[in-house]
Amino acid sequence: MKVLVKGAGVAGLTAAFELAARGATVTVAEIRQTLGGNASWFAGGMLAPWCERESAEQPVLDLGRDAADWWDAATPGQVTRAGTLVVAAPRDAGELDRFASRTSGHRRVDEDEIALLEPDLAGRFRRGLLFPDEAHLDPRQAMAALHEKLTAMGGEFHFGADARQVSGFDRQIDCTGMAAVDDRLRGVRGEMLILRTPDISLSRPVRLLHPRFPLYMVPRTNHRFMIGATMIESQSAGPVTARSMMELLGAAYALHPAFGEAEIVETGVGVRPAFPDNLPRVETSGDTVAINGLYRHGFLLAPAMARQAADLVFNQDGTKERTHETDGQRRSA
Repeated sequence: MKVLVKGAGVAGLTAAFELAARGATVTVAEIRQTLGGNASWFAGGMLAPWCERESAEQPVLDLGRDAADWWDAATPGQVTRAGTLVVAAPRDAGELDRFASRTSGHRRVDEDEIALLEPDLAGRFRRGLLFPDEAHLDPRQAMAALHEKLTAMGGEFHFGADARQVSGFDRQIDCTGMAAVDDRLRGVRGEMLILRTPDISLSRPVRLLHPRFPLYMVPRTNHRFMIGATMIESQSAGPVTARSMMELLGAAYALHPAFGEAEIVETGVGVRPAFPDNLPRVETSGDTVAINGLYRHGFLLAPAMARQAADLVFNQDGTKERTHETDGQRRSA
């Protein structure tokens, strides 16, 4: 079976890999000239279903629970399984209690254990939450690894290609995000920074709770840290705003003052596609399967969406529309 995948973001790459692993001949068409530059490129890469459950519905946890295992199998060596640490300043202790009450999969840690987990945060926070079963990866390295793996499996990539001019495939997978023709979608702008400092080391993502601008910080290689992210109801992909820059840097400084001397290596903006309920969908129309609406959960939910799409492609009854599994899960909740 020959399948065309439109889009080389995280949705397209995971779908292409799942299809190729099941024996399909896969071609990926991407309008950009190279891999990257899309919303996936500016993602945090946190595989944190329990943390995300604090502000998302139960299906995000259900669908994302196995994401780390999928990424580990597809891209060996890319996943770091060190959990997630959530902290708050003493004056914001209520935020920590509220966060804990809205999710599960965590245990409370005191000042001494925080110092053991993250020595560079010793003495800075009295209480926190540790989510031991969560993980993270570097999105750019993971995408590059999937691209390499797909190429080795016989997959073809066409960059700078208009997928509308490509034909001769049995099925198509539309993973074009905000470029898709779908009036239900809205854009949610996320802004991020990458800082570099050799003065701090972190072993896992750290979330700093704050009533106005909560922050997450994800360690990368070479003393770099990804800091994000805003959630602004906007489809503008323009540069990071001054307000967002100040809020992100202020929150980073609150996590540790040494970030005040860090180098700003990069700023970035990604516009994430979202449906009204902020939950993803896998739908069919004719010979096309569409994956969209991953919102802020791209790397977390893409594997589950890819499996659903591949099931539809290889299902003889795959022309029937199938909404995302979350509908049934919500009804049974």
